[in-house]
Amino acid sequence: MSILRDSLRDIVVVGSGIAGLTACDTLRAEGFDGRITVIGDEAVAPYSRPALSKAMLRDEDDLTSHLLPEATHGAIERRGIAAVGLDVDRQRVRLADGDEVPYDALIISTGTRARRLTPGSRSDEYTVRTLADALALRARLASRPSVVVVGGGPLGMEIASGAIGAGCATTLVAKGTPLAAHLGALLAARFHDAAVAQGLKIVATDSAKLVMRDGASVVALGDGTVIEAQVIVSAVGDAPNVEWLATTGLLTGGALVVDRRGLVRPNIAAVGDVAAFPHAGRVARVPLWTSAIDQAKVAAAALLRLDAPELAFQQYFWTEAFGISLKAIGPTPVAGEAEIVEGTGEQGLLRWRQADGRATAVALDYRVPIPKLRRVTTCSV
Repeated sequence: MSILRDSLRDIVVVGSGIAGLTACDTLRAEGFDGRITVIGDEAVAPYSRPALSKAMLRDEDDLTSHLLPEATHGAIERRGIAAVGLDVDRQRVRLADGDEVPYDALIISTGTRARRLTPGSRSDEYTVRTLADALALRARLASRPSVVVVGGGPLGMEIASGAIGAGCATTLVAKGTPLAAHLGALLAARFHDAAVAQGLKIVATDSAKLVMRDGASVVALGDGTVIEAQVIVSAVGDAPNVEWLATTGLLTGGALVVDRRGLVRPNIAAVGDVAAFPHAGRVARVPLWTSAIDQAKVAAAALLRLDAPELAFQQYFWTEAFGISLKAIGPTPVAGEAEIVEGTGEQGLLRWRQADGRATAVALDYRVPIPKLRRVTTCSV
C-alpha cells in the first residue's frame, strides 16, 4: 500500500521543458488532484529540444519536428515569465514581474543555458539551446553563408551537419577528433569520415575564442590563427540555471544536488539538466532527454509517496549527423573492438562489455552512402 502525503494541495513546477511536463503528467498519474502551477521563461508550449539541432536544421520544409502532444495535465501555465527568487521558509516563488506564487511542494526543472565563447549575449554568436535560437540560425543558413562551428561534441557535429546540408561552406573547430571524448575512437571515426566526405573542414586546436578584427567577429585559436566566417556558432557546453537559488541554501558547492529519488528536501525536488544526482559512483548532471524524463517520473512520485522507488538510471543517448544515426544504451565512451550482434561493424547493432560488468549497446544506421573507413586525421593549426 502506498504511503501518501495528504497535506499537498499546491505544487509549483518551475521550468516548462520536458522534465517539467513529465513531472506534471506523473503527478496526475499518481492521483494528485490539487493545483499545479507551471512557470516557464519561454512563451511557447513545451517542445522537443533534441529536434532543434537535428530535423529543425536539416529539413527544409519541416517546422513541426519539435512539436509535442498538447498537455493534458490541466495545470495553470504561466509562460514567458522567469522565476527570479525563492523563499524557502515562506514557500514562495518570486517572479520577474514581482508576483509571488505559494507552494506546498516545489519541482525545480529550470534546465540549462548555452555556454558562450564570450560572456553575455552577442548577436554575432549563435547558439542552439532554445526554439528561438534554432529558428534564428535556420533563417540565417538559408542564404548559404560561410559557417564556423566551435565545439566537437554531439551538438557541434549536428549543427555542422545542418549547415553542410543547407549548402554552407562549414568549418568545425574541436579539441581533437570530434565526438571521440563522447563516443570513443571507433565510433567517432564513423562520423569523422562521413563529415569530411560531405565537405566539412575540421580544425583541431587546444583553445578558441571570439575576438574582433576590422569590426567583425572572428574565431582566434590557441596559436593565434584566425578563422573568419559569416556565421559563428558556439556549441561549447551548458550551464545550469541555478542563480535564482543562490540565497536559498539549496545549493551544494554551486550545484543543485538531489538524492536518489530526486529530492533536495522533503517538499522540494529538482529534475532534468539542472539537477546533479548520484549515479555510477559519482554525483553529476546528465543533460540527456531521457535522463530528464526518468528523473521527473521518480521525483514527482517521491513528492507524493513516501515509499516511491529510487531512480534506476540507464544512460541512453542518440545523435544524427552527416547521414548517420547512432543510438547508445549504456556508458560511453567505449574503447576497443566491438562485438557485432547484428549486421556489420559498419552498420548494425554493436556491443561493448565493460570491465565492471556493464555493457554498452550501439545501433548504427547510415542513411546516405558512407565511404570506406580510413585512418582518422584532423587538421592541426
